[in-house]
Amino acid sequence: MSHKLVLIGSGMVGARFLERLLQQAPGQYDIRVFNKEPYGGYNRIMLSPVLAGETQLSDIMTHGPEWFHAHQIQLHTNCEIVEIDTEAQQVYTADGESYPYDKLVLATGSEAAILPVPGAELDGVTGFRSISDVNRLMSLAQSHRRAVVIGGGLLGLEAANGLLQQGMDVTVVHRNPVLMNTQLDDVAGQLLLESLQDKGLRFELGANTRCILGHKSVSGVLLENGRLLPADLVVMAVGIRPNIRLGQKIGLQSQRALVVNEQLQTSSPNIYALGECVEFSGQTFGLVAPLYEQAEVLAAHLAGKKAAYRLSETATKLKVSGIELFSAGNFQETEQTESIVFKDLSRQVYRKIVLLNNRIQGLIAYGNVTGSKWLFEQLEQKKDVGPFRSTLAFGEGFAAVETIGAKA
Repeated sequence: MSHKLVLIGSGMVGARFLERLLQQAPGQYDIRVFNKEPYGGYNRIMLSPVLAGETQLSDIMTHGPEWFHAHQIQLHTNCEIVEIDTEAQQVYTADGESYPYDKLVLATGSEAAILPVPGAELDGVTGFRSISDVNRLMSLAQSHRRAVVIGGGLLGLEAANGLLQQGMDVTVVHRNPVLMNTQLDDVAGQLLLESLQDKGLRFELGANTRCILGHKSVSGVLLENGRLLPADLVVMAVGIRPNIRLGQKIGLQSQRALVVNEQLQTSSPNIYALGECVEFSGQTFGLVAPLYEQAEVLAAHLAGKKAAYRLSETATKLKVSGIELFSAGNFQETEQTESIVFKDLSRQVYRKIVLLNNRIQGLIAYGNVTGSKWLFEQLEQKKDVGPFRSTLAFGEGFAAVETIGAKA
């Protein structure tokens, strides 16, 4: 007899979980999925290229209704779960329908964080997290000319580039003097700044937003330094806020997000959580790699196998055409670390590898990311790179030659 499994949210991590569960536990679960968006599953990572006009929405759809039908999964789109009865093990939709579960998985994701500044409620202020956001931005770009993107991190820069490709005049406001400051150091940040300026983007760095101006709609952004930026569109890209309201409503343990154990189990029996709504070992998550690892672990666990989630290293890439960038690990230098640096600034090429006891702690590659995957593998596996450290910045092929030479 199959058990009833309810999944709330069919984003990238939810869909990956379903794929793995079907592989590892065929026929064990009668699955029902609820998604408040009007879609099955799509690749959220590819929203930036859609906004930039480099690909189409249809190309990023990964799990359409036909996929769910083919795998005998009941899919409810445009359908939000608003109540959970943990004793009766029932979920309730906004329309008052109820459905039972034996196992419940919350994959409710996150929302764009909105700065609590005056004017944030005006028409023309939006986030950048979903297909509806992209559709809105593409529509507004046809009738609006000046955009301000607040936030110079990964998502903000991708949104700014997309709006630039849509023909808008775009200024990025970032409170840190270094772009993508959690992934880049001063040198790489400056190279990125110059590359993006060459594309036509404008920047206000080391600047904070005081308020957004306008009557009903946006007319400008006033910075704390007194600078006034005319704008009729403002995109907030200042981070994400885990969507944990449903879990909090039923009293699940939460801090910044829903707290889970190594099996992705919440504080309530038979309720699990995945993805950006999760907090594990004091950490929350925004990049896709650890979320997919969570999906693998939960699928194995619900298939009756031994599996435990562990924190892992993550890497970052920027999806802006013509810019090669790779960052991973902790690239901050201390008295105990050593750094291997390669610069060819005339070609805008920069590499920095931070070592601790001949093991890679972090790395940055800009302008040429060849070999970055191999370097990341050395970081993940905590390999001793001492035998080939003198050529480490040049990648795997040079390391192999040096190792052979040392043996000879």
